[in-house]
Amino acid sequence: MLHLALHFFVPAIIVGIFFQKGWDGKNWKVTYFIMIATMLVDVDHVFASPLYDPQRCSIGFHPLHQVWLMPVYAALSFMPKTRILGIGLLTHMALDSIDCQVTNGIWAI
Repeated sequence: MLHLALHFFVPAIIVGIFFQKGWDGKNWKVTYFIMIATMLVDVDHVFASPLYDPQRCSIGFHPLHQVWLMPVYAALSFMPKTRILGIGLLTHMALDSIDCQVTNGIWAI
């Protein structure tokens, strides 16, 4: 439950610190919404069997949580039009990696 809550609180902290006026200099709420929307990357969990396994590490297991995709997500962070999306995806992957470490003692499978 804490892990899920962090997916809402950490983006709020990032937006509060770095994007107080929003990514476009106008509305921080849109920036926060985009960061929260990156949780849609978890749609790949529906392809897993069982659907939910509290001991499973998402990183390296689910299709959109592959280690080789992390540089792609990082590249999105450097392009102005996709910056928030990239930062949101990297934040999501970092939180999932930390969850793997806490629950299984590993960073990825």
